[in-house]
Amino acid sequence: MPATDIGTSEDLLAELSHWVRLETPTTDATSVNRLMDVAEGELTRAGAAVTRIPGCGGFGDNLVARTTGSGKPILVAGHLDTVWSLGTLAQMPYTVNGSKAHGPGIYDMKAGSFLAFHAVRSILRQGVKTQRPITLLLTPDEEVGSPTSRWLIEQEAAQAAAVLIPEPAGGGGACVTARKGVGRFALRIEGRGAHAGTSFEDGASAVVELSQQILALHRMVDIERGITINCAPVWGGSRPNVIAPEAGCEIDLRVANEADGAMMEEKILSLSARTPGCRVTVEGGMNRPPYVETPDITALYRQAQAMAQQVGVPLPKQSRGGGSDGNFSAALGVPTLCGLGCPGAGAHASHEHILWEHLSRRAALMAGLLETL
Repeated sequence: MPATDIGTSEDLLAELSHWVRLETPTTDATSVNRLMDVAEGELTRAGAAVTRIPGCGGFGDNLVARTTGSGKPILVAGHLDTVWSLGTLAQMPYTVNGSKAHGPGIYDMKAGSFLAFHAVRSILRQGVKTQRPITLLLTPDEEVGSPTSRWLIEQEAAQAAAVLIPEPAGGGGACVTARKGVGRFALRIEGRGAHAGTSFEDGASAVVELSQQILALHRMVDIERGITINCAPVWGGSRPNVIAPEAGCEIDLRVANEADGAMMEEKILSLSARTPGCRVTVEGGMNRPPYVETPDITALYRQAQAMAQQVGVPLPKQSRGGGSDGNFSAALGVPTLCGLGCPGAGAHASHEHILWEHLSRRAALMAGLLETL
């Protein structure tokens, strides 16, 4: 059992509710930084060595909190941003309904980041000894691919003995030992506009070309190999009586391994027009490498499973199609365990919620890992 006294789920939920009521859309740096202020103040008062890295590119700050000790640290990395716009609380308020606590971003992933923060703060406040120093990293931009925090995640992970990611737990409390790699692309078509009635043959429809490109992309999907492609959102044209001079879409690519990522990236970037008079341009690439379970990750999972048994938490493992910041650390060869947050459901959906009665035990699991790894 961990030596750290975590407290009750009721106490944890009361504090977490304040985090949820502070809306933190990725694209609003000021709002994200308000929650960073809260975390920074609490961790500083608890005795952590805190470094705050100013945000850039319109995103919020990054926060690094360290405990003392010798040897390579254990890195815990969570994000404070959510997909929900400012004002969402008015239509989707924080509420508790029996065993479920609802609110924008509570499951993905304010509950998990709060549990990591709370475990580190409790260890510091209580002077609990840990096998290794702890580095807690809180980032502002995971929901859009971590464009300004990736360098920091990789820098801290490269120095760590292991990485813990408190993304939401899966069904049955499952943690994550593998994730697909993620690619993002923008496909744009330049056609030739014309009057759809009087000059139809003078036009070259960008919408027609886009439809052919989307069908071709869909034919590249290979479920058995773990390759999926989704085209959305889609746009094009202006009026029914105008041959569309432009159209386009965004492309989401998921792959199970690095080789398939490189192959699919090349295929997508080399797309060419199929309709005379149209021109195709594609930008983008792989933005999260695949997170593949290695023997070291399996060994880390076994350690976590043993601690989970001590605190009474079921901890099956799973592979997920969605990416996380764990993809970056795993690709560096650092043992990484993800999905250590709170059980619940509805990530990015209006029914988003956690099963709040699990908060104390999941926090105890996190504290136990930080003490013993």
